[in-house]
Amino acid sequence: MKRHSSVGRSLALLAVIGLGSSVTTLPAAADDTKTPQTKWGQCPDDIVAEAAPTVLQCAAVSVPLDYAHSDGEQIDLTVSRLAAADPDKRRGILMLNPGGPGGSGLALSALLVAQGLPSSVTDRYDLIGMDTRGIGHSTPVSCGFTTDSPYYSNIPPYAVDDAAVTAQAKVAEQAAKQCADNDDDGRLRHLTTANTARDLDRIRAALGEKKTSYLGYSYGTALGAAYASMFPERSDRMVLDSNIGDTHLDRDAMRRYALGMEQTLPDFAKWAASRHDSYGLGRTPSQVRASYLTIAGRLDEVPVAGIDGPLFRLLTFGHLFKQTQYPALAQTWQTLLEGDEATVRDLRALQQEGTDGPVSPTDNALTVFLAVTCNDVEWPEDVNTYRRGVAEDRERYPLYGAATANITPCAFWPHAPAEPPVEVDTEGPRNVLLLQNRRDASTPHVGGEMLRQKFGDRARLVSVDDSGHGVYVLGKNSCALNTTTRYLVEGKMPTKDTLCRAD
Repeated sequence: MKRHSSVGRSLALLAVIGLGSSVTTLPAAADDTKTPQTKWGQCPDDIVAEAAPTVLQCAAVSVPLDYAHSDGEQIDLTVSRLAAADPDKRRGILMLNPGGPGGSGLALSALLVAQGLPSSVTDRYDLIGMDTRGIGHSTPVSCGFTTDSPYYSNIPPYAVDDAAVTAQAKVAEQAAKQCADNDDDGRLRHLTTANTARDLDRIRAALGEKKTSYLGYSYGTALGAAYASMFPERSDRMVLDSNIGDTHLDRDAMRRYALGMEQTLPDFAKWAASRHDSYGLGRTPSQVRASYLTIAGRLDEVPVAGIDGPLFRLLTFGHLFKQTQYPALAQTWQTLLEGDEATVRDLRALQQEGTDGPVSPTDNALTVFLAVTCNDVEWPEDVNTYRRGVAEDRERYPLYGAATANITPCAFWPHAPAEPPVEVDTEGPRNVLLLQNRRDASTPHVGGEMLRQKFGDRARLVSVDDSGHGVYVLGKNSCALNTTTRYLVEGKMPTKDTLCRAD
């Protein structure tokens, strides 16, 4: 009997995967206006299909490519709207961001509704999704990554030794060069978190709103933190869910992915141990962990049907995002542990399903992730820095540290950041609600703690004794759901940091 898994969907997910003082020198705030400037119409066909049965409206908003020359070239942003269901209760707009950078958010409102977003929220807010600059239907950018490109994920592959870091450095350098060679219109350097935050304010003004509320997940927390810092007077009720710890993703944040995996794998190991008779991965969590290391070690030596050790580790990391993916992960481990090569080929075929054609379906997402991440902050350029980091994290975080500390194209990016990263502003309204699971593979709890400290009294942190990526609506904790809904609907922020115990 063949066992199937969601390998392809996980790789697609992972491929997408998370302005200090000089900010004031650039035009920041849009003209405040009460007159909406958008013309709503039908969304693109793919968004209509993705959002079904929810019906969304879409519109285009023009923004400057370069805010330092705001009268110069303009680019279009596509935004979506799910209008407030009860006009008499309508409070305003709630902007949404799914993370990335590189994630399309046009259909996010429909996803949240399908997952159970309370009607008390949809009654009161126009839910505003969007493809942020460079993404999807918003003047997209491309590095031209193909289906056979050696650069296929924004998380570098696990480096078993120094030679693997050297080999990945060549891949990273070529990826950076490819992005530069394909950037004929010079747009990539303008993809930054700060510019995207400025775009949010342009959208707010185009919708005729004095303020905007916001719900952002993963990297969307960095964007939300940047907006709340750059435009505190324009920010209304801000919910930042699964925080990366700052207004940008840097090398330290990338390395924290390995910490998140160390903290999250035990939940899967406990789950799998209780199902040993079905999957045969170990009768105790420690035995399940040992199975992981055994499989990874074998595949490092001899890949099976195109799946090697680094790819296996990447697949495991991606399946830890949601507990609903545990059965598929257990199936994959069992197949690889038993060494059934025919079945592994079947898994590999699933991984490549839908990738026919010269251009990779994840090219746009990979491009945006690189551009924003590399443009936001300086990354080390010395390959030896990454060799040392890999060696350190291989010992410190043996499950995945030698991947997340590995070298990325940012080490070879052709443009230095145009401005410093946004500094979190402690001055402003107490309106930032931070949500964080205790165990999260890509955004470990420390990210929420870091942003709570940076915002000071402007923020409150809700910690959830749960596992997975995404808390509000995407998680199932009743305390976190109720606390967040109460804040969005009634404006009641917790008086102190809160721990939501497991249901």
